[in-house]
Amino acid sequence: MKSIDQNRRSFLKYSASGAILSTLSFPYIGKAQQSANERLRFGAIGVGGRGAGIANSARRLSDIVAVCDLDTQRIDRVNKSLAQGKAKGYQDYRKILDRKDIDFVTIGTTDHWHSRIAIHAMQAGKDVYCEKPLTLTIEEGKQICKVTKETGRVFQVGTQQRSEMGQKFLTAIGIIREGRIGKIKKITCNIGGGPQGGPFKKSDPPSNIDWNMWLGQAPLVDYIKERCHYQFRWWYEYSGGKMTDWGAHHVDIAQWALGQNGVGQGVLSLDPIVGDHPIPLKNGMPTKDNHYNTSHNFHIKCMFPKKVEMNIVSKSEEGNGILFEGSKGNLFVTRSKITGPAVDELKEKPLSAQTILDVYKGKKTTNHMENFFECMKDRSDPISDVYTHHNAMTTCHLANISIRLGRKLKWNPKKEQIVGDDDANQWQKRDQRKGFETNT
Repeated sequence: MKSIDQNRRSFLKYSASGAILSTLSFPYIGKAQQSANERLRFGAIGVGGRGAGIANSARRLSDIVAVCDLDTQRIDRVNKSLAQGKAKGYQDYRKILDRKDIDFVTIGTTDHWHSRIAIHAMQAGKDVYCEKPLTLTIEEGKQICKVTKETGRVFQVGTQQRSEMGQKFLTAIGIIREGRIGKIKKITCNIGGGPQGGPFKKSDPPSNIDWNMWLGQAPLVDYIKERCHYQFRWWYEYSGGKMTDWGAHHVDIAQWALGQNGVGQGVLSLDPIVGDHPIPLKNGMPTKDNHYNTSHNFHIKCMFPKKVEMNIVSKSEEGNGILFEGSKGNLFVTRSKITGPAVDELKEKPLSAQTILDVYKGKKTTNHMENFFECMKDRSDPISDVYTHHNAMTTCHLANISIRLGRKLKWNPKKEQIVGDDDANQWQKRDQRKGFETNT
């Protein structure tokens, strides 16, 4: 008789041409007649609102056996709601990675912890589903791509617009790939403006949070409750504001439509038309430590090779979404709608099934988590792989660098270097506190 571990891990070893077909419907995974020991086991690392959401999606297809968060109240809440109290709780993610019975992890922590945890998880032999934005810096993206190649782990980034939202974005990509709006000339990504706030009150951290561990690689500072939980996004120490929050979604789709145009195809230039911050900056650094400090009003003009212009803006006439302007017409897509003449024409002339199959990497279209599970079966790259995400996030990080320094940048994607600006190149990475480095 096969051991429990062999039964469970055999799921990961079948190829696409082997015993489990890539077209197998996912409800099979959870059928009553299937032994619980054949289901994958995972640990959820970071279980706030979004982290709990992806953990819930994963536990419908597998067993959640470990829950990790720096907030013990979250551990207890998620363990009770998703695992009926049967999962083991941890504040240190490394204890999850030490467990040999865990096959993969979901990562829903604050942005500045994503890279370190993901790298350690892959090195520990775990597959990874990590929320966006995957990185805090360009250098972290380089490191993650390197470790993914070295370890051969399956890594899905949580840019769900590639799979879900009624497949509106997937339809937009299909329309563009079939040439229905002609050659792309201009793209506008409206990602919304970030909030302004402060001064905020400093205080002692609550007893249920390990504040030193929460800060991780970031500088050691006094606790401010507005630095934590959802609000961490508005501090450059832990995130990149709207540029890496919504930008991780819309810029990703825009560059997907371009076939990741600009990678190894010539210089990408970024010009900060507008870049306002809630507080003044000095040499790109915030001058106060008790205010939100990410840009709240911005317009970055990005020029890709072949004279393709992409604008990343905090406001536009169309509102949140992506406007594609082509030589044959325009197309606008957001989570709630997709409009344009080419969309209207789909009623009479639908997209080719082969087009959608090709766009979705030869797999049956499904939700983001199920795509991850299917790719764990055949060991292929999922729909949102680390390499294309790194390309999109590089644009977002460069945009933030351009805003913070207040000058135009030129990027060589082949060498992954800013051209002719040694000072700006230093911003590809950040100083990290001792003991919290993401070195590979």
